[in-house]
Amino acid sequence: MRLCPGERGVTGEGEVLAEEEPSALSEAEIRTIDLGVAQHGERLDRALAGAVPEFSRSYLQQLLEQGAISLNGRLFAKASQKVKAGDRVVLEMRPTLESQSFRPEAMDIDVVYEDPHLLVIHKPAGLVVHPAPGNWSGTLLNGLMARDPQSAQVPRAGIVHRLDKDTSGLMVVARSRQVMDVLVRMIAQRQVHRQYLALAHRPWQGAASITLEGPIGRDPRNRLRMAVVDLANHAGKLARTDVELLDRCEQGCWVRCTLHTGRTHQIRVHLATAGHPLVGDVLYGGAMAAGMKRQALHAFRLAFAHPVSGEDLEFLAPLPQDMRAALGEWGLGYNGL
Repeated sequence: MRLCPGERGVTGEGEVLAEEEPSALSEAEIRTIDLGVAQHGERLDRALAGAVPEFSRSYLQQLLEQGAISLNGRLFAKASQKVKAGDRVVLEMRPTLESQSFRPEAMDIDVVYEDPHLLVIHKPAGLVVHPAPGNWSGTLLNGLMARDPQSAQVPRAGIVHRLDKDTSGLMVVARSRQVMDVLVRMIAQRQVHRQYLALAHRPWQGAASITLEGPIGRDPRNRLRMAVVDLANHAGKLARTDVELLDRCEQGCWVRCTLHTGRTHQIRVHLATAGHPLVGDVLYGGAMAAGMKRQALHAFRLAFAHPVSGEDLEFLAPLPQDMRAALGEWGLGYNGL
């Protein structure tokens, strides 16, 4: 990790969602189902659709084709196979990028901007963006499909980047494949600018503006984590985060983070490696403090040129109440950023 005092640069979001999939940190989920009298004589795919109603039959048929379903210990790829009461089915629930595989679910979505081409939403902490093992339903993708049925025809329902489950803040979502392709390209070219506010442990020392650089990959000692890695020995991708001090106290610091890349858990990993793990981020060495029950990270600013009109757009998301209360408890100033 290199710390470069005072270095500044053009801000930008990182990679497209394909490089930030939640599945990157998850193993496949295994489910075992004992079929009952109600399923006796049914087709395998129909019996499964009733046993795991959060999935569509098309998704379950994909699992069959991929050899991810066994019946009584034998792999089956035939959806029309008839089942009997007492049969045991084991499914390897694999993530998929095809939004058509998941069901629409009505939910309240805080839309801060909408036009025929895109949405900008304010995601609350606790909402998973995309289905993955352990969170196959109740995600933002499910909600987007219910809000706009045509989104099922757009990969990932138009989601081009994501926030971690316990990170709050702004996201842009495409409403057509054409706009999605443009946004993906803009993200790759660092033309979508995002900034975060974070509350971190330990008093800040040194320069008030630093750059954190260190390649990020899967932690070789813990598959649930990412880490700064040695590229000579481990797979990873270059990552850069600018950090500016906003306020400090004896317990910790209040900082603004600007991404130049968008690796999985980038801010969390970089700040933890620099000795300032996020408050509430127990995965990376943080602790629950100042009343926080989740990681203290909020995507407060999103700016980009509209992919169709070219109009410059900028959005600011108010700080969630739990982070406001945490700042007050530590006597730190919000400054209305």
